[in-house]
Amino acid sequence: MLRSHPARSLAALCLAVLPLGCSTPGTPDAAPPYEPVADVRQTMLWLLEPAADVIWDSAGTIITAEGRTELAPTTDAGWENVRRHAVIVAETGNLLMLPGRAAGPDWIAYARDLQRTGRLAMAAAEARDADALFEAGGQLYQACVACHAQYWLPAGDAASGD
Repeated sequence: MLRSHPARSLAALCLAVLPLGCSTPGTPDAAPPYEPVADVRQTMLWLLEPAADVIWDSAGTIITAEGRTELAPTTDAGWENVRRHAVIVAETGNLLMLPGRAAGPDWIAYARDLQRTGRLAMAAAEARDADALFEAGGQLYQACVACHAQYWLPAGDAASGD
């Protein structure tokens, strides 16, 4: 009577089942089923603009006759709020590159600028670095201005969703 070792039996079973766990359903070249909910204008108005505003409102100094006001957060919660909104800026870059939204190579470059500047603002918030946040906010502004110079849609040209 031939007996096999339990470890060998388990190894043989694993080798037999392993290919089943590695296969992926569907065709490997099939695109994920992207289904945008908001149009580009809504994405800008409802996601990107409010997130960018948090970064811009949290960076720099206001000097008036009454004195000087630093805009940088002063609490952990304030810095975390900036960090969360910086993530939204970076992730909006991804949303703008989805099929049906991407409008060519320049558009992709601008979307990547959003990713880059969002990451810079995230790093500044994580480091609690007001100067780096100001710099990231300036770069974010430049990225927005460059894109708007090429792709701006006047309010009457697209549904605003207001």
